[in-house]
Amino acid sequence: MNPPVGGGALSPITPSELAARARTAASRLAGRAAALVLFDDQYIQYFTGFVFSPTERPIALIVDPDGARTLFVPRLEREHAEAMASVERVVAYPEYPGETHPLALLAAELKALAATGPVGIDHDGYPPVMGYVGLPLSGLLPRGVVAVGRALDEQMALKSEHEVALIRESARWGAYAHRLLQDGTKVGLREDDVAAAASAAATRAMGAELGEDYRQRNKWIRGALAIYRGQVGAASALPHALARNAVFQRGDTLVTGAGADVWGYLSELERTMFLGEPSAEQRRWFHHMLALQDLCLAAIRPGAPAASVDRAMRAYVDEHGLWENWRHHVGHGLGQRIHESPFLDVGYEGVLRPGMVLSVEPGLYVPGLGGFRHSDTVLVTDNGIEFLTNYPRDLRSLTLPA
Repeated sequence: MNPPVGGGALSPITPSELAARARTAASRLAGRAAALVLFDDQYIQYFTGFVFSPTERPIALIVDPDGARTLFVPRLEREHAEAMASVERVVAYPEYPGETHPLALLAAELKALAATGPVGIDHDGYPPVMGYVGLPLSGLLPRGVVAVGRALDEQMALKSEHEVALIRESARWGAYAHRLLQDGTKVGLREDDVAAAASAAATRAMGAELGEDYRQRNKWIRGALAIYRGQVGAASALPHALARNAVFQRGDTLVTGAGADVWGYLSELERTMFLGEPSAEQRRWFHHMLALQDLCLAAIRPGAPAASVDRAMRAYVDEHGLWENWRHHVGHGLGQRIHESPFLDVGYEGVLRPGMVLSVEPGLYVPGLGGFRHSDTVLVTDNGIEFLTNYPRDLRSLTLPA
């Protein structure tokens, strides 16, 4: 199968866009916080482009009132940060635990800023990772701290044109990987073998097109990916199962997952398929699932409460008596993270706005028979939605020969 046509080489988020993000955050939080200190690696990546694996050694980003960024890292990460991060300054401390705790050194770095007002934080200190034992930052600063995570999540939820282009490209390669997965699935083969072959072939093709400079920038996935994640046969009724190298059998209900890391951005494509002609029960549940997704897609529009999409799904579940088969809300935002806000959930307070990218994935799960879930990635527009994923959703297209 030939790789998909279109797309082409795309660049990472530019240093100027990263810097503008930091200035926007500082401006939005002016009056609430004298500075920002962020520990979450995904926030740090969003504002600096620095991708790293969190360990017991704290890493933090300081954003001053003008949006200037200081990256605070352990000595072993200094060269990595200087080469990769788009920041005005890198400060390195010796080691953790060290003679002086890194959070005490961070507080000293903040001394002048923290004297003018509370510091905005995502966590009160570096969160526990790999045995890290920390100090609360609130106890080290004279004017205290204020939580700012919700404001940062709202900023991340509105995607720029560049971000949307990267997500659209991710969706294109996710669909290619999924087609290889679907075409390679045969009775008697094993889940791991089919998923590995499809993902490897799609990743090679994607790398060839994106060029020699392309690098992994997303912590969740590498390259182009298409998997079953153990959702094969009756086990597909477990929404978050783990791969178990299942052997495909005639009559299996199959639930897939696919996407790709394109310069740090991803998409989500999931499909329910059947190995051989589906039974009457499999057909019935498939059509319920498809009706649910259609209903949810129609409910997404700018200005609508995010909760209203989940309420529409719940009304259908209630009308048809499907609560025993319900497990989760409709979907969530995504982009750099595999899950971001907003959440399409009755408990989420907030409205949908143009520029938000969402997964739409209502599911139904029947113990002993299987799971029934499609997921598509859509962009909220001024008029409704634009599909970023492009893959067949109908029963005939998703019935595999057996």
